[in-house]
Amino acid sequence: MRLGVISDIHANLPALEAVLEALREEGVDEVLVLGDLVGYGPHPKQVIHKIWKEGLPAIAGAWDLRVAYPLPDTLPEGVGKETLAWTRSQLSERELAYLRSLRLSHRKAYGERRLVGFHGKPGKPEEHLDLLGPAKDFLELLSHYRADLLLLGGRHLPLARRVGAGLVADPGSVGLSLSGEPGADALILDTDTLEARFLKVPYDLGPVLFDLKAWGLPTVLERVYRTGRFPKEG
Repeated sequence: MRLGVISDIHANLPALEAVLEALREEGVDEVLVLGDLVGYGPHPKQVIHKIWKEGLPAIAGAWDLRVAYPLPDTLPEGVGKETLAWTRSQLSERELAYLRSLRLSHRKAYGERRLVGFHGKPGKPEEHLDLLGPAKDFLELLSHYRADLLLLGGRHLPLARRVGAGLVADPGSVGLSLSGEPGADALILDTDTLEARFLKVPYDLGPVLFDLKAWGLPTVLERVYRTGRFPKEG
């Protein structure tokens, strides 16, 4: 089976639409969303409704939880803090309830292959694992979850590596890629062979930049969309 995996949409509707169209053209059988539907971008409501319309399975990312729950504000000053309250204000109670309903993991068997997916560390969406870290850490996770495939969203950097007989991968970010190249990231995964292939999908930045300015959101985001990098001064 060919599985499309996406993550970190971050309220960027044109990027999400472009990625879904690309995955349709690739003929994937299913699409999985590894969290962070909202946050930063100008289209939180539209992205949620697109996910609903497409009927895509999704898990909760750190930003989904920050928006959905009135948790103590621990974000440092910067772009994130500037966009958090605005994002929450754009969503209805039904949309917030949807974000609160998202689980922290996705587990599914594909034939003899077992897949488990998280945003960030298992059970801790706000933290991240270094996918280039010691192989033994990932072997332990694969063994713990009795999985062949471990998918981890949240770092905004597409990467896949074989660990023992298994595979660990981050699909990168749809709406706020930090790979150093503009465009939306997606992963196509063959669940039989564990072959991983990444897509970099171009999309129309015009509507994103227009809505960014119209809502008075941080202009530094324009540089991220154009360059695929988050400037330190942002």
